Amino acid sequence: MAGEPGFETASKEIDAAIEETGGWRGEVLARARRLILEAGPEIVEEVKWRKPSNDMRGVPVWSCDGIICTGETYKDKVKLTFAKGASLDDPAGVFNASLDGNARRAIDMREGDVLDEKAFTELIRGAAALNAS
Repeated sequence: MAGEPGFETASKEIDAAIEETGGWRGEVLARARRLILEAGPEIVEEVKWRKPSNDMRGVPVWSCDGIICTGETYKDKVKLTFAKGASLDDPAGVFNASLDGNARRAIDMREGDVLDEKAFTELIRGAAALNAS
């Protein structure tokens, strides 16, 4: 939330990461971010797991009473990983990666893929409610 310590810094870092990534991957990450933040005003942006292998840039993380999801960019995809995705209902079948895990589920978006925004928003809201329970 805007009042949280570090919110502005994390938001600026995520802005910079999206701009630096650019292209279709930057657009996908920016669209997912917009949907995440619109899904719940209580959702907080953070940057975690800085390490030399990712140029100390860190990973965008969206939280509300715990991690909801992370957003990472790779050469061929944008990966949105839900920390407790295995516990979420996904009637629209939005999750398409990490389907065998006991906890996480992910959405891998490749160039040209279309995200079901309504179903994605419901997953975000479900993850926030699960964290709060």
